[in-house]
Amino acid sequence: MDATLTFGGTATTLLRLGSFTVLTDPNFIRRGQRIHLGYGLTTKRRTEPALRPQDLPPLDAVLLSHLHADHFDRVARERLTRDAPIVTTRHAAKRLERWGFTETVPLRTWETVTLTHGAERLSVTSAPGTHGPGIVASLLPPVMGSVVELASGGDVLLRLYITGDTVFRPWLREVHERFGPLDAVVAHLGGTRILGLLVTMDAEQGADLVALLRPGMTIPVHYDDYPVFRSPLADFVDTARNRGLTGIRPVLRGETVALPLRGRVSGSARNVAGA
Repeated sequence: MDATLTFGGTATTLLRLGSFTVLTDPNFIRRGQRIHLGYGLTTKRRTEPALRPQDLPPLDAVLLSHLHADHFDRVARERLTRDAPIVTTRHAAKRLERWGFTETVPLRTWETVTLTHGAERLSVTSAPGTHGPGIVASLLPPVMGSVVELASGGDVLLRLYITGDTVFRPWLREVHERFGPLDAVVAHLGGTRILGLLVTMDAEQGADLVALLRPGMTIPVHYDDYPVFRSPLADFVDTARNRGLTGIRPVLRGETVALPLRGRVSGSARNVAGA
C-alpha cells in the first residue's frame, strides 16, 4: 500500500491514500487570471497550476477547507463533477448546494466522515481553525482543518493533518491531544495579508505550529501563488532550521512526495530543515 501527495499549487493537492483518491482545495485558474476575495478585493495569480480538471483521476472525495476563490475557483465550479462528495464546512456546503453540487458533506468541528473500500478505511475529521484575529475571522468564510486517517483492519497506517487557512493559536494542540502523534502535516502558510491583517500563518507561526505538534513530516503549501501571500517559503524553511525543527519537506508544483506510512520509511522524503 502507498500514500502520496501531488502538489498542484496554492493549497491544491491530489492525495492517493491506499485505494482512495482525494483532491484538496481546487484552484485551477491560470497565471494572470484574477479571483475575487470578497468586499470588492481581487488578486491575480502569479503561477501556473500543475493540476487541471481534465487530468484528474476519479475522485473518492474533495476536501475543501473553506469557500474562498483561491481554494474553490470558478473553474472548479464549472468543471468538477456535481456528484463528487465534497467534505467541507456547513457554510461552504450551503453555497455549493445552491451551485448544484449534490453530495456535500458538511462537518462541524470534530465531526467525522468515514469512507470504506473493503478492509481499508479513510476517515476525515474537521479540526478547528480561525482565518484571522478577532473580528476579522467573522468577516471571512469559516475555515476548517482536517485530520485524515488511513487505516486497514484495525491498524492506523497514516495520520495526516491539513491545517486549512488558519492562523496559529495554542489551542491547535488539541489536534495532537485528540489523535496522538501526527505522521505528516500539510501547512497552509504564506503569511496572507488582507488590508494589512494576517489571515494565514507566516514563517514564524508555521514554525510555532511545527514546534507545537512535532509531526514526522511537514509539507508547506499556499505560499507564493498570489501577491497577498507575503511570507516566502524560504523564510519558513530558514526559520524552521534556525529553531532546530526537522522533517520539513518542501514540494514543487507538479511534484509527488511519498507520505510516511507507519512501519515503512519513505525514501523520497528529505529533511530540509534538519540538513
